[in-house]
Amino acid sequence: MAKESNLKLKEGDPAPDFSAATSGGGKVSLVDFKGKNVILYFYPKDDTPGCTKEACAFRDGFAAFKERGAVVLGVSTDSVKAHDKFVEKFKLPFPLLADEDKKIVEAYGVWGEKKFMGRKYMGTHRVTFLIGGDGLIKKIWPQVKPDEHANEVLAAL
Repeated sequence: MAKESNLKLKEGDPAPDFSAATSGGGKVSLVDFKGKNVILYFYPKDDTPGCTKEACAFRDGFAAFKERGAVVLGVSTDSVKAHDKFVEKFKLPFPLLADEDKKIVEAYGVWGEKKFMGRKYMGTHRVTFLIGGDGLIKKIWPQVKPDEHANEVLAAL
């Protein structure tokens, strides 16, 4: 789990801009969504149990996010090809950003050491940022329960 103290960014800070290839062959930058709330959620890996629960919860709540004028963007270090399979398999209605060069995960401070079954390795921590239409970070969730998280984010909007 990422601890808030490990994060470089704080609520109220300007969100780092980014540009990335997306599922479906697109490309997005944060500036594309000026004036809208952006839910930028980072997750470790496509089509794994926790990440699938989290993505499907955002999918299931997608209409409510859209009604509130919010944009949902998922980010992992997986390839566009992996994202395309994940999107198709679970019918995800929002783009997934391919951060293969790790520029976005590093800019947001969510790339770091993780432990699993006694093994240490580098990976993406499950952290979500709510970025306001003014480009400032409104809220950070440094610890996420995948199946409940979309509802927490919706409540914050």
